[in-house]
Amino acid sequence: MHVQPVPLPSGEPAAVLDGVARWITSAPLRDLVAAFGGRWPGGDSPSLLGWLDAFSATHWDFRAGGERPDAVEPDLDPEVAALVEVSAEALGMVGAKPPPRRDYKHVVVLGGFAYACLRRTAYAAHLLHRGTIAEGVGVLGSLRPLSAAERALPPVAGCHSEVDVLDLGVRRAFKVDEPAETDVAPDGSWSVRTYVPADDPRITVLAAPSSEPGVRRAHTADTQRFWARRAALAQGDRLLVVTAPIYVPFQHCDAVRTLGLPYGCAVDTVGVDPRLADELPLPEPTLTPGRYLQEIRSAIRSMRLLVAALGG
Repeated sequence: MHVQPVPLPSGEPAAVLDGVARWITSAPLRDLVAAFGGRWPGGDSPSLLGWLDAFSATHWDFRAGGERPDAVEPDLDPEVAALVEVSAEALGMVGAKPPPRRDYKHVVVLGGFAYACLRRTAYAAHLLHRGTIAEGVGVLGSLRPLSAAERALPPVAGCHSEVDVLDLGVRRAFKVDEPAETDVAPDGSWSVRTYVPADDPRITVLAAPSSEPGVRRAHTADTQRFWARRAALAQGDRLLVVTAPIYVPFQHCDAVRTLGLPYGCAVDTVGVDPRLADELPLPEPTLTPGRYLQEIRSAIRSMRLLVAALGG
């Protein structure tokens, strides 16, 4: 079964609302809502996003406030599970597409769990060594401590936090040793390490502070805003965001909201190409219907914040 792909909202302010409306009213998302017993409401994008947020909280939230690895896989009817996978592909969460342009001001690599950090830094190097051009690379993480399961992974032995693994990934993928510059907050809440490879753009590895210290760790938007201030983004800069395919919709919309709109930047977002498993020798994550549903919910919530940022 093939479903027509649904494009994501662009980073142009005038086109964002149309792009969000197209995604949230698309046939794949409507089919999923129907499969879980939902009756499609009327209304404009803000009201529909509110309804989808509440609906997905009831039917597609399997984390119960925990981290992504803590999510419990739902027991779905085989036909529903198959529909989820087809819909996820149409919604831009499966596989990978090449960057739509050759040249960017910055490549922005998003952090995650340990293997994801290594996979994304390696893929950024792969793109830059095969024709993608950028003036700088921002590698965005946090001081989140690694879980016991992450610390047990042989490739990250000796690492203690997410940013440690990102730093390790940069040193391996770009063949650099010590940072040229290191900047650390007096209270230890953030850090910045800068590498200057001979044949690659300047690379900055950041651990961002949380905008709600004592409440939660730094999230994606925190890391993006922290990097943007350090990178001195300017009107017209083009950004290429690198993440995992399953997170492309929600992290693209976060980047449009936190980087594209405030700074007047154009944002493209790509996922690591799973076909490069031999070149990037790390196991691919197991993607299940429950995980796709969880990240469709993440995309809905990210789009709701994006529309709110536009005054919707």
